[in-house]
Amino acid sequence: MIRFENVSVTYDGAPEPTVRGVDLTVPEGELVLLAGPSGVGKSTLLGTVGGLVPHFTGGTLRGRVTVAGRDTRTHKPRELADVVGTVGQDPLSHFVTDTVEEELAYGMESLGLAPAVMRRRVEETLDLLGLAALRDRPLATLSGGQQQRVAIGSVLTPHPSVLVLDEPTSALDPAAAEEVLAVLLRLVHDLGTTVLLAEHRLERVLQYADRVALLPAPGAAPVLGTPADIMAVSPVYPPVVGLGRVAGWSPLPLTVRGARRRAGELRARLTGKEPDHRRPAAVLPPTPAPASRPAFPRWRRRPAAPAPTAPAPPAEVRALAVRRGPVQALRRVDLTVSPGETVALMGRNGAGKSTLLNTLVGLVEPATGTVRVGGAVPHRTPPRDLVRRVGLVPQEPRDLLYADTVAAECAAADRDASAAPGTCRALVTDLLPGITDDTHPRDLSEGQRLTLALAIVLTARPPLLLLDEPTRGLDYAAKARLVAVLRELAAAGHAIVLATHDVELAAELAHRVVLLAEGEVIADGPTAEVVVSSPSFAPQVTKILAPQEWLTVSQVREALR
Repeated sequence: MIRFENVSVTYDGAPEPTVRGVDLTVPEGELVLLAGPSGVGKSTLLGTVGGLVPHFTGGTLRGRVTVAGRDTRTHKPRELADVVGTVGQDPLSHFVTDTVEEELAYGMESLGLAPAVMRRRVEETLDLLGLAALRDRPLATLSGGQQQRVAIGSVLTPHPSVLVLDEPTSALDPAAAEEVLAVLLRLVHDLGTTVLLAEHRLERVLQYADRVALLPAPGAAPVLGTPADIMAVSPVYPPVVGLGRVAGWSPLPLTVRGARRRAGELRARLTGKEPDHRRPAAVLPPTPAPASRPAFPRWRRRPAAPAPTAPAPPAEVRALAVRRGPVQALRRVDLTVSPGETVALMGRNGAGKSTLLNTLVGLVEPATGTVRVGGAVPHRTPPRDLVRRVGLVPQEPRDLLYADTVAAECAAADRDASAAPGTCRALVTDLLPGITDDTHPRDLSEGQRLTLALAIVLTARPPLLLLDEPTRGLDYAAKARLVAVLRELAAAGHAIVLATHDVELAAELAHRVVLLAEGEVIADGPTAEVVVSSPSFAPQVTKILAPQEWLTVSQVREALR
């Protein structure tokens, strides 16, 4: 169905091809997973299938890509629209209408389908993706995960024979991700649809793939094989494979079920050992010692100095309620974050996680209740004062990027934060090596843009750091580097609040997990207690080794030493 013949893509001004020597075939009716580290060209390769590369992005395409016999060099994207449905990493860039129902119908209108057919398919897609309750909602009012489901639905309604998906579950909560993947699996098995998708969260997708195409490094030719064969040599792999490597299992397991069947001996080896569940250090600014007073006569003694007050916590929320249009986004939320503490906000798409972060940074005004960061009221504090207290990395990193090169962005971040020159650039290099100074931010991959935005905010080292889906587009190595940086900040006393659907990140990093549902806090406690008791938010290692309360591969590795 899809044929790559010695395909290479070189963008204008780039010294080397982004992808080189791609020669593989994706048969009809298969789900093929495109895997590899951040920045190796996965999005570029996907773009060649629908003709977006090079007709829309520019650059030079060498070799040949054919889809259902159509050559993408001579067929523009509109001439492939009836065959190929494409969803990129940024759903907002695909939307052309205002509401959910209109967006689902737009692609069929462009193809001239009959109104009766369009109505039926819209209803089917609303039900398939759990969007029926959102049908009349403006797209701009949806959460990032809801927007991603709408974007996927908009390419499903025309019934293309090929689906190309770039990070389709990156903004979805675990339950919604399973629903979307179940829909894709039904299309593959029942209708013979061909699916080519790139995904960094391999723990979600690997078990469903017929084959895996691994891009091991920038410019390297892909390696195609079965999931088991590729995972044996891949530099990127999910926790279930990592646990298999630590335990010395062969062949390596690909699913939680397969690993549980082999985990009896490993559980026995771990019996009597306690997981090292991290607790936040009590990092508080030192209280100044009272100065000695001269022995004045009684009638001339100064009034006793008031007892020193405890410093204001980095974040304190009391009885917070927020309305966003017709939606009650938050209800009676109480939350206190201490210095040195890392808190993971989790919950379904639309539960209110991003709204809470935006309230903490002053972008949203409370309807009722109080919000304070470092003792200040965010929406009433001038931005110049607020940035010294709190920094936010949003879901869309482009919102923080304005300069023409990475070097210019980093230099501006150093100036704004009064940091030593090179501070931001060093953070970028630590998080994701290989990004050059003269690269334009728009030419970076989604994961690379996120890394740059994160480095810009971290340059100021704010006492309170807010991260909204910080691992979108990051591979496992980049995520590990991010975890190391955030742990260092927490150890230095910085408070961190991250909204995430990445259960593995929460297990690795968070001291506390706060679960939100319909704008309310339904659970708040130590990570081990909250995630172990949740089938949806438990990490893979927990599911494999239950009832023992292990969270991560690194915990198991340390215990076995």
